[in-house]
Amino acid sequence: MALDAQQTSTGAYVPNTFIFDVSQLYSVDVTKPEFKELLVRLYQNVNLMCNVLNLKDTGMYLTQELVNSQSWFQNPALTSNTPQVPEYRQVYRLLVNYGPLPDTTETSQPHNLTISNQFTFTRIYACASDTTGLNYIPIPYASSVLVENISLRVDNTNVYIKTGSNRSNFNICYVVLEYIKL
Repeated sequence: MALDAQQTSTGAYVPNTFIFDVSQLYSVDVTKPEFKELLVRLYQNVNLMCNVLNLKDTGMYLTQELVNSQSWFQNPALTSNTPQVPEYRQVYRLLVNYGPLPDTTETSQPHNLTISNQFTFTRIYACASDTTGLNYIPIPYASSVLVENISLRVDNTNVYIKTGSNRSNFNICYVVLEYIKL
């Protein structure tokens, strides 16, 4: 779907100024042009709502690959002279239920994606929960105390988290991977 100038500057937006007087609907003669105009306007408004809703970022975080409705700019390697037409690129999302954080080491969990050189990641982030001590931290985690830092990385097989101190009390960790397939 092509994006118009308003969508590229303000994001997805549905105006709330569509007002239809219900009393007029009851008095409209369905054989007159005004009724046809009403139907056209209703159709246009429903179409606009569908287009805007389809551009909204999906609030689902699944352990299976999901197209999350984000659109990224056209691939700059494609032009009108290449066999593939330039178009906005869909972003995929995958949630990895990582489990507990490690104790002063690096651990990994498989993400089960088949990654190739046709992938590029747009976001990699996580959050860990200590459900006993009621502490919560974002990952990657940066601290002025070097051993408290936590790193997060991905390769073609696994998600890796490395801790500089014992973080095993953080017993739940969810990693979110978002990526484009070129």
